[in-house]
Amino acid sequence: MTVRPMSTTKDFIDPSHQAANAHAPDDAVEALADAIGDASEASAWLESRTVPKVSIYGVPFSRMGMDETVEYLTNVIERGQPCQVVTANPIMVMMGLEDPAFHRMLREAELVVPDGAGVVWAAGYVGQPVRERVPGFDLMHRLFLEGEERGWSAYLLGTTQEVIDEAAARLKAKYPGVTIAGTHHGYFGEQEDAEVIARIRAVSPDMLYVARSATTQEPWIARYKQELGVPLIMGVGGSFDIIAGRLKRAPVFMQKLRLEWFYRLLQQPSRFRRMLVLPQFALRVIREKEKVTKPY
Repeated sequence: MTVRPMSTTKDFIDPSHQAANAHAPDDAVEALADAIGDASEASAWLESRTVPKVSIYGVPFSRMGMDETVEYLTNVIERGQPCQVVTANPIMVMMGLEDPAFHRMLREAELVVPDGAGVVWAAGYVGQPVRERVPGFDLMHRLFLEGEERGWSAYLLGTTQEVIDEAAARLKAKYPGVTIAGTHHGYFGEQEDAEVIARIRAVSPDMLYVARSATTQEPWIARYKQELGVPLIMGVGGSFDIIAGRLKRAPVFMQKLRLEWFYRLLQQPSRFRRMLVLPQFALRVIREKEKVTKPY
């Protein structure tokens, strides 16, 4: 019950406001019923679909194109159950071959999409081509676009607070129909995990995008995805730096030539040592062509 302050003038009850309040419980029930119906339809749709995959050294890459991936993940979000999406590249595959725990995490992720051009090449080289490259940056924007129509919300986690807040402001300006439920920087340790998780759970976003270090990002998501309870959780690497204007994305012609990695290297020479893994991956695929798709 709301106690209104006393007034020397007479209080009037707006009949239209009273009528609206009378219908509020009915509206809430109707909204809940619609949400349950959407979730049921999404679950049925997902159960009727089998994601085509190609195994690259035991990592199950989706062979779906961008449009199919967006449709699939739209139903994942509407279903409401946690799903980890890994936007993987050759560096991550090679990390998995060196680290069994990291490899197990890749195998157990609900969806792994071919973000790296090297993965697209490898799949074609072994005779099981993917439809196209599915860059995490573009996938995130496509899901925000879908979220505009469906009223979704998103939480942004990672990089510095300054960068993440700037990225949030720009995403909100570009996709006003998507609620930015919150932001948090990525520089926190294991002792702060519980607090960060509690903040995210408190706002119940539909999407959670995480940008942390390569060795932390995906394992952190895998460890806490059930506790987080967010329908879609996806690592996005340096995407927030690009959205916030701190870095530039490669020109379209370089993207088409599969040279986005080279453009990024020009902007961040410190990545040179990591990039040395790319030719190592290619040589390994060429030498072991018959073994690439065998179970790990």
